[in-house]
Amino acid sequence: MDRLKAMRVFVEVAERGSLSHAADSLDMSRAMVSRYLAELEEWAGARLLHRTTRKLSLTSAGSEMLPRCRQMLALEDEIQAAVTAPEAAPRGILRLTCSVWLGQSYLARAVADYVKRYPATAVDMQLLNRSVNLVEEGIDLAIRITNDLDPNLIARKLGLCRSVVCASPGYLQQHGTPQRAEQLALHNCLTYSYFGKSLWAFSRDGQPVSVPVGGNVSANETAALLEAARQGVGITMQPLQAAAPLLDTGELVAVLGDYQPRDMGIYAVYASRRHMPATLRTMLDFLAESFAGDAMWQES
Repeated sequence: MDRLKAMRVFVEVAERGSLSHAADSLDMSRAMVSRYLAELEEWAGARLLHRTTRKLSLTSAGSEMLPRCRQMLALEDEIQAAVTAPEAAPRGILRLTCSVWLGQSYLARAVADYVKRYPATAVDMQLLNRSVNLVEEGIDLAIRITNDLDPNLIARKLGLCRSVVCASPGYLQQHGTPQRAEQLALHNCLTYSYFGKSLWAFSRDGQPVSVPVGGNVSANETAALLEAARQGVGITMQPLQAAAPLLDTGELVAVLGDYQPRDMGIYAVYASRRHMPATLRTMLDFLAESFAGDAMWQES
């Protein structure tokens, strides 16, 4: 039995949650996937998966074995990279996650450029407005907009995300334009539902200012909140890069110009520097180069 191949099959099944999906991903038959799993279980001396008609789940032995199989496969990739000529291009799949807005507005274009440069690679993009557990969900790289990094992960800063507070001219005409950040408490503020209680943070003349806000519309996606603001529902704080087209047309108007919303860092986050595959290393360098070459993501 090719144990490394069997481990790769096991990891793929565990991540996909289905023998059929794993077979499609690995370009092999479902019967072959089952055979590799059976041989791996025989070698391990334990059942690795609970199989029902509805779903697959890991046994306790499978949960113990899964991270070790990932380590073995990462070591295999590292050995292959070490003996491959330095000029050889990276190959294989990279699983990447980011928010819906960042993925649609920027990362999709950057990923397209990356796979053009490295045609032996493939990128699986997961656009999700939630924080992903990289290890449990089999994600190689997350691009996060945050000022609160997980100390257990490795982070490489790519750039800055600036924000703007804005509303439609119609809303401001009807409800008035706030002149001070504290006045936001009197307005209908459109917020991100997954942030919990919303506290908008600013600086003014070098001093921090935080204002609790709320309203009758919340969402977990930037475009929805911008559209609600465009329709005159309320005031929202959004990434400047996302709001810029509506600001340019006058459909939204920036307010509180004396207050600077707190900048957020944009980070490439991954689990470990050990056994880093060439796809991850080159993607990190590629994104750092891409963000550095675009002034809108850098400090002014």
